[in-house]
Amino acid sequence: MRTDWLRVLGALPIAATLLAGASVGQAQTVVRRDSVGAKPGPAKTFTGRVTVRMLTRPTLPGQAGTALVAFSPGARSNWHTHPAGQTLYVTQGCGWTQEVGGRVARICQGDIVYVKPGVRHWHGATATSGMSHLAISETLAGKNVTWLEPVTDAQFKGPQR
Repeated sequence: MRTDWLRVLGALPIAATLLAGASVGQAQTVVRRDSVGAKPGPAKTFTGRVTVRMLTRPTLPGQAGTALVAFSPGARSNWHTHPAGQTLYVTQGCGWTQEVGGRVARICQGDIVYVKPGVRHWHGATATSGMSHLAISETLAGKNVTWLEPVTDAQFKGPQR
């Protein structure tokens, strides 16, 4: 029995050291909602009024960044690709998305869009209603997106029934 107590007493300094490093505020970060401002989506990558609120940037060892993107009616992204893919979660309203060569698809609040790596696509609001989504993009070799040309007005039309 004496040996067990000696083992426990000998382990106390190690346990105390481990617990000291795990105090609140060192292992997690709380970012208050008012501290992350929205910025206008750049005209070189978006058409119409778009706001982008960068929520997270990739933090090693992770590779994902997230943004809350809000599109006013008629607003949309340029065509683009993601080297490691992208996930969209529609948080409000309805919008449209399209991959090159495919039909325009309607997406609404609660819908999730998975875009495979390297797929050329665009997404945005409909012509008459706004839409916002949470965009989750992985970074590969330091890059998470390749922006291409704008979606033309002729290309920007709703799903064909």
